[in-house]
Amino acid sequence: MNAFFLGDHASAPTSFQALILAIALAYLFGQMIAWVYVFTHSGVSYSRSFVVALIVLPVLVALVLMVMSNNLITAFGLIAVFAVVRFRNVLRDTLDTCYVLAVIILGTACGTQKFSSAIVGGLALSGLFIFLWMTASGTRHRFDLILNLRWTRPASELETVSHLLNRHSLRVHIANQHFGKGTDAANLSYRVLLRDPSRAAELLTELAEVPGVDRVSSVQAADESEI
Repeated sequence: MNAFFLGDHASAPTSFQALILAIALAYLFGQMIAWVYVFTHSGVSYSRSFVVALIVLPVLVALVLMVMSNNLITAFGLIAVFAVVRFRNVLRDTLDTCYVLAVIILGTACGTQKFSSAIVGGLALSGLFIFLWMTASGTRHRFDLILNLRWTRPASELETVSHLLNRHSLRVHIANQHFGKGTDAANLSYRVLLRDPSRAAELLTELAEVPGVDRVSSVQAADESEI
């Protein structure tokens, strides 16, 4: 164990108590900000990988600053590494960027002879990535089904459909409605959180039997899709 804890051969060896505390605090603060984002997000586009990145990035930043340890040579070397790395394909997933940053930081730790810091950081980051993947961190479950139907009766009589949906659902949200010109026919889209997801087929059957409903289709929405 002594050889492990004294494995940093750089000019400024890392304090392992400080390293572990920095990683733990960075993780907790990342979790706090990520869940605030999840609960307050109200836009159209929602990305689970962005939420995971909010958790991982503070840990990455804490680790890279511990590796640099106020060493200007290491800092300039790290900037040079980032400048050398070029991708022909743009990384559209924020989590992919985190993985790239992780391997660069761990490579920097090895190159600056902070071997113990590289081992601790590599184990911590690998465990964090696996934990966030296994727990599906950042996933929002707001709706079970996306219902699409065509309504051929007057819009004022849509109350029949609303009563049926409310009887089967805990939450109903009209995602889209389009009324054609010169006719009462309308294309409607609902997001539905069911009281009992196993009775989804029963809801579709009852909707199809409602006078005025021309056709009904549904899409499973177990997790909020990323746009």
